[in-house]
Amino acid sequence: MGKFIYDGTVKVDFDDRTLAHLQVVIGTKLRRGEPFYFTWKDDTSIGDGRTTVWVHPRCSLVYKYYGSRKPRVNIAWIDALVYAANSPSGLYLVPEPAEAAGTETHDEAH
Repeated sequence: MGKFIYDGTVKVDFDDRTLAHLQVVIGTKLRRGEPFYFTWKDDTSIGDGRTTVWVHPRCSLVYKYYGSRKPRVNIAWIDALVYAANSPSGLYLVPEPAEAAGTETHDEAH
C-alpha cells in the first residue's frame, strides 16, 4: 500500500499500482501547467466522506511506494484518468478498464 502525501499534511493510502497511474496523470497535468482538483473517497476508518485537494505547480506532492518494483502502466487507464482530470470536477479514481487487444503497457516512467 503506497501513500500519496499532499503539502505534507494530507496523507492517503493507495495501492502501488493505482499510485503509479495517478503519478503519471498528475505529473502530465502539472508539466502542462494545468491545475485541477483531485478527489478520493476516504477510508471508512476516518469516516465515510471524501477529500478534495487543489493540485497546482507549487504544491508539494510525495508518492511513497511500498514495493520496490515499478508497476506496469495500463495506457487505457491513464486515458480514462486524464479524461476525468480534464472534467470540471477534476481527477477521481475510475475503475481500471481492460486493455484493448494490441495495446501496449509500459513500465512506469518514474
